[in-house]
Amino acid sequence: MIPLGNHPETNVIRLQLRKHQMLQGMSDTDLAVLASEFQIVDAAKGESLLDQGVREMEQYFILDGILKRVVANAEGKEMILRFAAAGDMETSYAAWRLKTPTPYSIVCVTKTRVAKVPMPFWVDFIERRPAFKESFEFEVMQLMSEVMAHTITLHLLDAPGRVHRFERKHPDLVDSIPQKQLASYLNLSAETLSRLRKSGKI
Repeated sequence: MIPLGNHPETNVIRLQLRKHQMLQGMSDTDLAVLASEFQIVDAAKGESLLDQGVREMEQYFILDGILKRVVANAEGKEMILRFAAAGDMETSYAAWRLKTPTPYSIVCVTKTRVAKVPMPFWVDFIERRPAFKESFEFEVMQLMSEVMAHTITLHLLDAPGRVHRFERKHPDLVDSIPQKQLASYLNLSAETLSRLRKSGKI
């Protein structure tokens, strides 16, 4: 973890942040305020950025790579709730507002680079910018709706239907996510996913 200003690729990262979909409309002054607090994390595949059940939370902006939200039960059985790639964000904002521990972990699917700020700073930052806060909270609701829709899909669609829906909703991720991870997200075994592909059903 390195402060943005001290990172050897700071100029490249600043350009990525300027183009980030969540930050595109931000003024140079506001982006500079964020930049002064950004920590850059270059994380390895499988590394956890946030652990389920903690109360120290952060706001993440993905610059490279792919993250996943994962929830686990007491026996360690895991369910992937969503994937997020470069240009997207990850957050535990809802848990922060509800004053509850994080209900999921955020884990790197691939080698990943993120810019992050502590949640207390982020909340204070958006509170001072009502228009930006509104757009951010709308995005958070969209993410929550996406997770709910995915959960419903697991119950209502058959295996080929789940795969087709993912390919339709996330064409940019189809070839980027390891097949074992994608199968887990779709509540399939890797063998079943492979068999569906070979049979031409997907």
